[in-house]
Amino acid sequence: MPEVHAVKDQDTVKLISYLLERQFSQQLADVWNIGLNLALRISDLLSIKFSDIHGDRLIIKESKTGKIANIKLNQKTLERIQRIQREHPNHIYLFQSYRNQRAKHIKPAPLSRRYICRALAMIGEELKIALGTHSMRKTRGYLLYQQTKDIGRVMKMLRHSAEETTLRYIGIEQDDIDKDFVELEI
Repeated sequence: MPEVHAVKDQDTVKLISYLLERQFSQQLADVWNIGLNLALRISDLLSIKFSDIHGDRLIIKESKTGKIANIKLNQKTLERIQRIQREHPNHIYLFQSYRNQRAKHIKPAPLSRRYICRALAMIGEELKIALGTHSMRKTRGYLLYQQTKDIGRVMKMLRHSAEETTLRYIGIEQDDIDKDFVELEI
């Protein structure tokens, strides 16, 4: 699997959402927008059930680490989730697959990771950026770091245990650190 990166500017983040909706579906734009706000791994994002949402909180057990993710939903995310639930009141999963929905004997399932990966890769190719399922999580971490310069907060949000892992994950490179030294004159 090729290395993917954080999207480092807000205009590109919005453009990706627009292109996903236009070229694929509102559902894929929702995956991108909600994924950016939750900073979960794609397997956890796609496994979210409406029953995991308790008021303004999402509580799930992460499949990779076994850690509990207890995430307060911001207003935009909450509104998107509520819209999806209104539009699909019988769905179990937040991002439920529409394939074979008429077949009564097939269990409901979320969208596939492969489908999301292909859609993001196509948009990334069009924009000439390395885009994939981890880009949502990496982008959230990068933008939070740029806003706060607090690597500890980013580590907690991503539930990482090592600072080096987080810096590498969100794409903070020596150029970024050099820029911080030059721009902050005391």
